[in-house]
Amino acid sequence: MSGLQVHPTAIVAAGAELGDGVTIGAYTLVGPQVRIGAGTRVGAHVVVEGRTTIGARNEIFQFASIGAVPQDLKYHGEPSELLIGDDNRVREFCTLQPGTEGGGMITRVGNRNLLMNYAHIAHDCILGDGNIVANGTQLGGHVTIESNVVIGALSGIHQFTRLGESAIIGAGSMVSQDVPPFCNATGDRATLHGLNTLGLKRRGLTAETIRALRQAYRLMFQSGLRVVEAVPRIRAELPAVPEVGRFVAFIEGSERGVCREARRRGAAAVGDES
Repeated sequence: MSGLQVHPTAIVAAGAELGDGVTIGAYTLVGPQVRIGAGTRVGAHVVVEGRTTIGARNEIFQFASIGAVPQDLKYHGEPSELLIGDDNRVREFCTLQPGTEGGGMITRVGNRNLLMNYAHIAHDCILGDGNIVANGTQLGGHVTIESNVVIGALSGIHQFTRLGESAIIGAGSMVSQDVPPFCNATGDRATLHGLNTLGLKRRGLTAETIRALRQAYRLMFQSGLRVVEAVPRIRAELPAVPEVGRFVAFIEGSERGVCREARRRGAAAVGDES
């Protein structure tokens, strides 16, 4: 293995697999069932244990805890896994835990995610690509975060909740229902505040696409229509834009109910009828 660097004070158990160019910092512990991909850097005082697979070119900062048993009383030692993709940054004191039998046995983190200090990724969570999870954010078990989502600091995401692609969550929010793709949600309990327009522009979505999403949002959340009424109107009246299709499909697939705007007089609440 070319370029492998393991600090003399680190302990790497027999059976661990380290790729080319991996760096292991001082006083770090790597368990026997851990696999770390090429070019990944693990800082000082990190514990990586369990059935954990980490991809290439990740950077894991000091004092992170990766792969410790889930904080779930239903966990009884089943051989579940934690899978982390490529090019992620895991900052100080983050905790990432493997799956459980009740959730498919896998916690999965995709590629190019930034997990800031003290972020907690609980058992059976699924993260896509390019997400930013800010300081102190806590994900309950079985949370799904699609891609390009931004979660503000000190937010809490209730177990089994989904955050759709390119959503943005304001700092200090408590999110207990699904947040549709492309939307802005904040508060305790979180409510919608329009589209994540700035994020959509940064992603390079066209003005026409953003206009169609804005129209879909208004029909879904501001027209007084229920979901079963809004969905066919969106499909009939708006252009066949892929992003609008994903917006509608996400809402139709919600099991917890969808985060909504603060109730206004005379407006039906999304999620009251599916």
